[in-house]
Amino acid sequence: MTRPRLGAPTAPGPVRTLLRSGRRVAELLATPLVPEDYLDLLDPLRSGADLRGRIVEIRPETADAVTVVIRPGRGWLGHVPGQYIRVGIDIDGVRHWRAYSLTHRADGSPAAGIPKDCIAITTKAIPDGKVSTHLVREARAGTLVMLDQATGDFTIPSPAPAKVLFLTAGSGVTPVIGMLRNHLGELADVAQVHCSPTAGDVIFARELEAYAASGRLALSVNLDDEHGVLDLARLDLLVPDWRERETWTCGPTGLLDAAERHWADAGVADRLHTERFRPTVVEPGEGGEITFLTSDVTVDADGSTPILDAGEEAGVLMPSGCRMGICFGCVVTMRQGAVRDLRTGDITLVEPGDELPVQTCVNAVAGSCDIEL
Repeated sequence: MTRPRLGAPTAPGPVRTLLRSGRRVAELLATPLVPEDYLDLLDPLRSGADLRGRIVEIRPETADAVTVVIRPGRGWLGHVPGQYIRVGIDIDGVRHWRAYSLTHRADGSPAAGIPKDCIAITTKAIPDGKVSTHLVREARAGTLVMLDQATGDFTIPSPAPAKVLFLTAGSGVTPVIGMLRNHLGELADVAQVHCSPTAGDVIFARELEAYAASGRLALSVNLDDEHGVLDLARLDLLVPDWRERETWTCGPTGLLDAAERHWADAGVADRLHTERFRPTVVEPGEGGEITFLTSDVTVDADGSTPILDAGEEAGVLMPSGCRMGICFGCVVTMRQGAVRDLRTGDITLVEPGDELPVQTCVNAVAGSCDIEL
C-alpha cells in the first residue's frame, strides 16, 4: 500500500480537480495575452478571428481517399466552384499548410450529404505525403484547422461554354466534382474522361455514374489495369469533338504536360485550362551550402531538396504555406548565392549586396546561398 508523504496530505478527487482548474486559470492570467487571445480560447470560430474551421466529419471515399467536412468560422467568404483553399493543420507540434479543391455547393445548399453551413475538401493519401496521409489515416472530427479564403481561376465562366470536356486523373477529379455539383444543370453538353489505376480507386465513382446514367454527363473511365495508361490519341474515339470543347484538366504532372502538348499540336491550346497542385521536378543540381543568416545555421543540402525542407530538418523556424509554389507563403530574402527552380531547372544568381525574394518550397541550393528569414 502506498502511503502519502508526511506534510503532503492527499486531497480528495474533487478538490484535486478544482486545484488543477485553478492553476490553469492562474497560468492563463499570468500569460501576456491580448484580449483577442482570450476570445479565441472561448470562440475560435468567431467573426474577426483568424479564419479557422472545425472538422465535423471525415467520410471515406476509397481505401485511401476521404472527404473532410469542415464548419468554417464566421469570416468565411464563400467560393466559386473549382477554386481551392489552403488548410493548415498541426501535426506533431508543427503547422503544415496544403492546398485542396473545394467540393461542396457554393450556394450553401446541401449536396452529397454535406451540411449547408459546412465546406468540404477531398484528399487522397500519397506516398510520403505527410498531410494527406494524416488527414486520411489519423485526423478526427473535432480537430481545429486554420483556413485561408478560397482562390484560383480554374473555374467555369458565365455564361458557360456550349461544349465542355473534363479530363481528370486520380484526385484531380476534386475540382471537377465541385463544378459538376454546382454547374451540371447549366452545362448543355458535358463530357468527362477520368483516369484511375483501378475501379476501386475512382473517387466519387457512384456519383459520376449517376450523372452518366441520367444522361447529363458523357463519362469515359480509363482504368490503368484494364486499358493501360491513357494515350491522348484515344480522345478521337472517346470524345471525337474534343477540339471543339473548352477543356478543364487536373491530375498528375504527366497528364497535364501531355495534355498541353496534345492541345498545342492540335492548334487549340487556348481551349485548355489546367490546374497544377504539385510542381514538376527536374533533374537535381549539385546542391551546396545554405546559410540561414538570422539563425546562424549552415547546412549542406543536395540539389533535389527544397530549401524549406533543408531548413526545417536543421531546426530552423521557416515560414511556409502550400509547399507547392502556389501561395508564396514561404518567400524569404536571398542575400547572395545561387538557387535552382525545381519546376523549370532555371538557376538564379544573386551577387553580394543585392537581394532577391525566393520561394523556398520550390527552390534548391545550386552552389551556395545566404538566406535571411
